[in-house]
Amino acid sequence: MNNNSHFLSFNRKLFLSVISLFLVFVVCFLTYQYQREKEYKIELLHSKLQDYNSRLYEEIHEDSAHSKEQYLDYYVKKYTLTDLRVTVIKPNGDVVYDSYEKDKSKLKNHIERKEIQRALKKGNGYDVRRTSQTTGVSYFYSATAYPDFTVRTALPYNVNLTNSLKTDRHYLWFTGFITLVLVFIFYKFTQKLGVSIKQLREFAQRADRNEPIEIALESATSQNELGEISHHIIEIYKRLHETKEALYIEREKLITHLQISHEGLGIFTKEKKEILVNNLFNQYANLISDSNLLSSEDVFTISELQVITDFIGKMQNRPIQKEEKRMSVTINKNGRTFTVECIIFQDLSFEISINDITMEEEQVRLKRQLTQNIAHELKTPVSSIQGYLETIVNNDNIPADKMKVFLERCYAQSNRLTILLRDISVLTRMDEAASMIEMEKVDISAIVNNIINEVSLELEERKISVINSLKKNIQIRGNYSLIYSIFRNLTDNAIAYAGSNIQIYINCFREDENYYYFSFSDTGVGVSPEHLNRLFERFYRVDKGRSRKLGGTGLGLAIVKNAVIIHGGSISAKNSQQGGLEFVFTLAKEK
Repeated sequence: MNNNSHFLSFNRKLFLSVISLFLVFVVCFLTYQYQREKEYKIELLHSKLQDYNSRLYEEIHEDSAHSKEQYLDYYVKKYTLTDLRVTVIKPNGDVVYDSYEKDKSKLKNHIERKEIQRALKKGNGYDVRRTSQTTGVSYFYSATAYPDFTVRTALPYNVNLTNSLKTDRHYLWFTGFITLVLVFIFYKFTQKLGVSIKQLREFAQRADRNEPIEIALESATSQNELGEISHHIIEIYKRLHETKEALYIEREKLITHLQISHEGLGIFTKEKKEILVNNLFNQYANLISDSNLLSSEDVFTISELQVITDFIGKMQNRPIQKEEKRMSVTINKNGRTFTVECIIFQDLSFEISINDITMEEEQVRLKRQLTQNIAHELKTPVSSIQGYLETIVNNDNIPADKMKVFLERCYAQSNRLTILLRDISVLTRMDEAASMIEMEKVDISAIVNNIINEVSLELEERKISVINSLKKNIQIRGNYSLIYSIFRNLTDNAIAYAGSNIQIYINCFREDENYYYFSFSDTGVGVSPEHLNRLFERFYRVDKGRSRKLGGTGLGLAIVKNAVIIHGGSISAKNSQQGGLEFVFTLAKEK
């Protein structure tokens, strides 16, 4: 159950609070009006009795020929109101005349009567309701003080007097009706106001829970200021929420990019506190550091990065500039080369990136070495061809048989040069355009059989037998030329370097859902263990003199390795137990 259900809503609180104050005001107003009306009726009756007192005094004062008591009886009976009691009192309080009691001895002194006290002080006075000690009846008394005596008249509280003093109730009904109308109008107003407050409260609760805002804005269509304010607040929040969502998406993109980036990236506050760091940053920092780092912030304790730390401290102490501040250093540590770059941003936070350029440096070195090797390999046949041709050109009397020998040697060297350029072209194509190589269904068994037939004469000359254990229809999706290069280069390599009177074994010894596993071995002379890991390097030769004499380019096994990799496999070389060299490699069924 919602805790808010235990409390009144805002509009009800407002309604009850204002209506309570309004009702208190109405009650006070009615009480005041009632009292005022009552006093008005009393004053009206008092004034009427004062007029009678004044006429009675004038009659008594002017008529001195008759007995005052007799005359008073006569005047009271003739001119007074029904049930009107008249009393004449001396200044000392003794009663001179009372129309209800003729025996004056029974009448007490009236000096203490309230109306008499007021009359003696102010000239006239009244007492609203007091029971007479003489008659036992409640009267309304009105007294007027004159120099020689005080005249007091009294009316008994009968039905007529009570009705005459009763306040007019019409204004009460009118006030009640107006009050009900105003309460209804204010209820409607607070109800409409409550809709806006309720929606604002719902909006605040959803915003606090980070939920989508889907409020039907009835208040937004109302013509009150709170409705307009509610509409504007919610619209502003929606725009802020959309902006926050967009920033969150961009942040996720940035984090994903940092995590899959091939460089170590670390972003820190100006106090050198970590904001965002990827795994490579920690990995590279630990490779540079002499000890394992417990946190990313420990990178600032690495002595090799002290120059970066000093740069950060120096630049943060300078006035802020618009342009970014950068610094980069190169560090060689543990056989690896790193470039470290620092960028300081406008708010003095900064980014440190660490790149492992060991492979790039190695690639530069290998390319430089490859260029030198290519130049060296090309130099030998070109020099031979040039030397033989110069001999022929400069000797007019050279014998025909000797010239024929020189030309044959030139032709052999040109063939060697052609093969070298072809192999270089194949490697370049595999390096730079591997993704553009066309793939099709290739029958490996048929390719191997064709290669054996092509080299049958060479095999016969060197007394080499081939034991092909491949079953029929071993098919993969690959490039025919590259698959052909794999098995042809391995075969040519065995024929050239394994020796005579040997056997070559070709076998697919295993198969699973993804790969075929091949073995290509011979029973020849083999290779010393120190050369095994370098057999696939370009232009690497175990016996350089013998290799050139046999016409090899030094690129055959490099072509084999690249072709295997392009077909999703891997290759390694080892000396077999039967003697000779064995190549074990895999080819993916679908590439």
